[in-house]
Amino acid sequence: MLFGFHWDLSSPEAFALSILPILLIGMKITILATIFGFLIAMALGLVFALLRGVPLRAVSWPIAFIVEFVRDTPLLIQLYFLYYILPDYGITLPALETGIITLGIQYSAYTSEVYRAGLEAVPRGQREAARALNLGAWRTYRDVIVPQAIPRIVPALANYLISIIKDTPILSAITVLEMLGAAKIVGDRTFRYMLPLTLVGVLFLILTAVAATAVRYLEKKLPRAGIALK
Repeated sequence: MLFGFHWDLSSPEAFALSILPILLIGMKITILATIFGFLIAMALGLVFALLRGVPLRAVSWPIAFIVEFVRDTPLLIQLYFLYYILPDYGITLPALETGIITLGIQYSAYTSEVYRAGLEAVPRGQREAARALNLGAWRTYRDVIVPQAIPRIVPALANYLISIIKDTPILSAITVLEMLGAAKIVGDRTFRYMLPLTLVGVLFLILTAVAATAVRYLEKKLPRAGIALK
């Protein structure tokens, strides 16, 4: 029994039905970590991409170093650092929030490169035309560059969304009870691992399939020439 759930070991079917509620609780945690981690990654990645494009080396070089450092260090080390080291300096966060922030920071390094590639893919003539129309830097990015870059970056961002979904099991290292963590506890208590892990694999497949389908739908709806942000 875990969190009030009783497991029926009389048959595989009964066992599967009895453990499904706890796996669905873990699935909820997985979805929350994915959504908020991805939102952080998109927002922070855009900030990194824009700052790396600043002509001043005093700004662009430190940002480039931060992006490379985050991208080249393992997610697990970053997770342990935020969860176990920061409390020594007076910064203590709950496990789930720590996991979400870690996922967001890790993937912001990847999304920043996606943003940068998308922004650079916009023809230079578009910037020159905006300059000829006397548009400021902010309006040029908001009304000309970013709307044309979005359709180019959606497929790559979708890949990282799916990667975040598949990386959420690492949060169990800091006691976050996502799907795989819940399945491992069920296996430890019942000495039956195959069925819980199989169900978790199926649930992950469902999540990634739904995410991929939603992104493909979004790709079809986005005009290739760009979107209007107004």
